[in-house]
Amino acid sequence: MTELFASVHAIELVLVLIGLEAIGLILLWRMGRCPLPPLATLLILAPGTCLLLASHAVLAGAAWSTVSLLFLVALVIHLIDLRQRWQERARRNAAE
Repeated sequence: MTELFASVHAIELVLVLIGLEAIGLILLWRMGRCPLPPLATLLILAPGTCLLLASHAVLAGAAWSTVSLLFLVALVIHLIDLRQRWQERARRNAAE
């Protein structure tokens, strides 16, 4: 078990699970059983996915520029998600 967590394989497993989660939530949305549209689902999952990819890159010995780029992408997507949520909240408050 120690070897699993000391290698990139644990991160790869979690990335696969995140992909399956995204697919499952999008399928549930298409069936009308999940309130989150696909874009919202992806905006929620993408920053964490980028952080996991950055961790994977570090463990795999990637260049610092690759890791920094993944951190930057995670931040940008997170900020986009926050803006979307704030706009939705403002629309709801204005409708009340």
